[in-house]
Amino acid sequence: MDCLVSSGNRPKIMVTNDDGIDAPGLRALVQVLVSTNLYEVLVCAPDSEKSAVSHSITWIHALAVKRVEIEGATAYAVSGTPADSASLGISTTLFPSIPDLVISGINMGSNCGYHIVYSGTVAGAREAFLNGIPSVSVSYNWVAGKSNVHDFKLAAEACLPMISAVLSEIKNQRYPERCFLNIDLPTDVVNHKGYKLTKQGKSRAKMGWRQVTSNTQGRRVLSTMTMDANPEVCTEMDASPRSGEHLLFKREVRGAPVLEDDTDYQCLLEGYITVTPLGALSPADIDCQAYFKTLVPGVLESSSSSAL
Repeated sequence: MDCLVSSGNRPKIMVTNDDGIDAPGLRALVQVLVSTNLYEVLVCAPDSEKSAVSHSITWIHALAVKRVEIEGATAYAVSGTPADSASLGISTTLFPSIPDLVISGINMGSNCGYHIVYSGTVAGAREAFLNGIPSVSVSYNWVAGKSNVHDFKLAAEACLPMISAVLSEIKNQRYPERCFLNIDLPTDVVNHKGYKLTKQGKSRAKMGWRQVTSNTQGRRVLSTMTMDANPEVCTEMDASPRSGEHLLFKREVRGAPVLEDDTDYQCLLEGYITVTPLGALSPADIDCQAYFKTLVPGVLESSSSSAL
């Protein structure tokens, strides 16, 4: 493992996200971490909303970085993606030393099942993991009409025991290097049922498209891949002019996620704080491996026979 908690110093926690450095989830998490006086808190996060960008990175253009005042923390806003922000923050180019732990979040909206693939929040933690830094992604299951901004502080406080436990394991050199954690907190976070170890399920909201007449039509931001519209938050929209030859289409939700027993999203809806270990590999199911084990060896032979 590339970093270990020093016994003589406070552990360094770097916070990133995909909702932007001004997002209430990130600010609540930083405030709670700072208030404990147990950690040195660093922030390196996108300068604007970057939800559902997955693990995209900036390659051609330089990143613009600006110092931001957040009480009790050293913070920078980055013009790139969550993966960019995490990568820059752990590189020692921006901060003088490598953080002991990277936390990405708190996201406005859950990140479970197949939505993990789209998530910029999870990508921030994954980028740290790929570079050998222990990491955790944290999301709150925001539901419009039931949730409020104060819930982010409650969610951050509910995560503190897990953060403390992870740092203790890192210090004692017992923390596993082959995974990172994805944590989702239930909507009624104050009455949560405790932590529950879960596995990633296959839940995914059914999506579709509808034709619109302008870029600003239906301008409410979607909290995350859960697609729960949040009218309290505004978003940057593509305001570039379009000629009359262009057709415009916008995503829309056409069905709720399908639930599976004892997986992350199902347990989250039951009121648990779900803790799901994740990796970076994407192996197919065993039955797919068995199928192609028979198919692949015969492809060239079959092709040669057909050519005769």
